Amino acid sequence: MLSLNGKVALITGLGQSHSEGWGIGAAIAVLLARQGAKVFGGNRTLASTVSTKAAIEAEGGICDVVETDVTSSSSTKALVDACMAKHGRIDILINNVGRSEPGCPATMSEEIWDSQVDLNLKSVFLMCQHVLPIMEKQRSGAVVSVASIAGLRYIGKPQVGYSATKAAIMQLMKTSAVIYAPKGVRLNTVVPGLMDTPYTEGLVSRYAVDGQAEEYMKMRNAQVPMGKMGDAWDVANATLFLVSDEAQYITGQELVVDGGITSSTGRT
Repeated sequence: MLSLNGKVALITGLGQSHSEGWGIGAAIAVLLARQGAKVFGGNRTLASTVSTKAAIEAEGGICDVVETDVTSSSSTKALVDACMAKHGRIDILINNVGRSEPGCPATMSEEIWDSQVDLNLKSVFLMCQHVLPIMEKQRSGAVVSVASIAGLRYIGKPQVGYSATKAAIMQLMKTSAVIYAPKGVRLNTVVPGLMDTPYTEGLVSRYAVDGQAEEYMKMRNAQVPMGKMGDAWDVANATLFLVSDEAQYITGQELVVDGGITSSTGRT
């Protein structure tokens, strides 16, 4: 089950922000490679992808990475073209680039708002714009975009740009799924809750009061009905299912991976 043998997976954002721990994109890349996929990645910096690429190749997998600005049409097209030149097809697209910046409508600058829209949302649009015609021609393909429960409900942080763009990703996938369903292409969204990843350290610096990092992490754990944050592998396992043939009749859906937060009535 869940075999990806012979399939090509194009993944954005598979780098690691820190040397320790696993980020979501890196975990997805490694897991898909373990299941037989040939991984082709696009990342802002090549240096941060070294550990991901090494982990895949150490297990006998295939991983190529191209430096990519996912907010640029020419850069994303170059990434897709490079993948096609190497493998001749794209069976899986994983959109996993995003960043959260604090701010409400009255305090967030226009520049930060625009950067949130470009990085979190426009990146997904551009990758789909260049990959979907290829999948349509193949009459097959699976796209999974990584959103967030911040696009479903307020989770305790003033992050209107992040929340708005993550909600928009879900609707972009849902609408596109209907359009591409007759063409043999499936599009779904995986929706992580509070995850303990290297990226979380960056959130601490942006959202926690100085000297209260430990309290911030405790607060995040306490928000989850299961009593703890998830990790990158929880998201990777959900993603693997959605791109696998076992999910061949699933499209236009959101798979929430959140330890029960969005089913809770009072914890924020």
